[in-house]
Order: sequence, then structure tokens, then C-alpha cells
Amino acid sequence: MTETTSLPVTYAFIDSQNLNLGIQRMGWKLDWRRFREYLRSEFNVTHAYLFIGYMSDNESLYEHMHELGYLIVLKPTVDISNYDTKPEDSGQPKKEGDEKDKEKEKPTIKGNVDAELVLYAMKEMSNYKKAIIVSGDGDFFSLAEYLEEKNRLLHVMTPNWQYSSLLKVFEPKIIRLDQLRRKLAYHDRKKK
Repeated sequence: MTETTSLPVTYAFIDSQNLNLGIQRMGWKLDWRRFREYLRSEFNVTHAYLFIGYMSDNESLYEHMHELGYLIVLKPTVDISNYDTKPEDSGQPKKEGDEKDKEKEKPTIKGNVDAELVLYAMKEMSNYKKAIIVSGDGDFFSLAEYLEEKNRLLHVMTPNWQYSSLLKVFEPKIIRLDQLRRKLAYHDRKKK
């Protein structure tokens, strides 16, 4: 076990949607409890900010994540399903069943957390020595570059190998979470 007293105070800034979808794309689920413990034990992460789009139906999820040790930062969401291009608008012929398919689809919800994540990383900078960005999104290139210039970037954790090519310059600091599947995967014990 790593001795936390010798490690610098580290904060993690987690793009929850990028992390969750990236892990699921690889065919598994992240055990959020294990992930929080991994951040704490391996990197002395004292504050793990989890940026997530707010939906009233998910109140219990936010409470659960808080109980696991995450600091939840909620972003209002927007229903963008009304902005979808209709087949008749796109010049595409209307297919039979399109209306039925539309009814079955869940509304598309957007809760882009990029600005909040960058804002918190900057606002909290005086409180940490090192930072971990958890996302494979190239929108965080400038933040990673700035933190690197200030000798504050510890790691960029990406969900899998499909991260933005903009982040390739940080290759020595990249940790791919898909390579830690055995350690971080969620196993439903109830099924057995």
C-alpha cells in the first residue's frame, strides 16, 4: 500500500459522462466505489470532483456518489431531442415506422460539463499540488497543457484507447482505465 503522507495533495476532476460511456463502450461497468478507493490509495486524491448533468430522476444516484466520497458538481441539462433534423428537412425520404421509432427513443439530454470542470480545476488550484483529469475529451487539452506548464498535472486518465489525439502529447502521463478492468470493474454479486 502506498503511504499517502509522502504524496502531494491531489485533486481529481472527473468528466462522468465521458468516463461512464467510454467504459461501457468497452463492454463493462465501472465500480465507482473501487475507483474512488483507487484514486485515494494510489494518488492521494483528497478531493474527487465528479461533474455530471442534473436530472431530477437521478437524485438517489447523486446522493450515492456523494456517499462514496465524490464531490458532486451538477450542471443543468437541456433536452436536445427537439433539435434533431427530421427526415423531410434533410432531403431524406420518410421511411415507414419513423414515427414509431421516434416515440420509442428516449429524449436526448445534454449536460456538457467541460466549462465547469475547467473552472473548478482553476478555482481550486491553490488547494492542490497535483491534478488528475479523468476524460479522454480533447476539449481538456488547454487545461492539461496549463497544468503541465505549472508542474501540476499528475495524470490524464482516459476510459479507453479511443481518446482524443490532442491528448497524445501527454502520453507519459496517460493512464488508460480499460487496462485496469480487473481492478475497477463492477461485479453484481446478487446475480450469483
